Amino acid sequence: MNTQELLDAITPEAYERLQYAVETGKWPEGTLLSQEQRDSCMQAVMLYQAKYNTNPEHMSVAAGGEIKLKSKAEFKKDLSSGEEDIVRVNVND
Repeated sequence: MNTQELLDAITPEAYERLQYAVETGKWPEGTLLSQEQRDSCMQAVMLYQAKYNTNPEHMSVAAGGEIKLKSKAEFKKDLSSGEEDIVRVNVND
């Protein structure tokens, strides 16, 4: 199987499972991955991101293969954009 065939075979759902496996070291069902499996999953995740990731998070691969690095200001903007307080508690009473 060549790289393009691999990318064509990865559905968004499969990508999410691969990403979870890379992040946690186990499949969503709980089965642990060997180091070889984790390495292969990581390669597949990076290839998929390089092709389809149009809104990359910090330190992920963006479409086109570039690593996305966010500045502190970008993080603050992402965290504060459009979110309202759920509850505000005054602890000084």
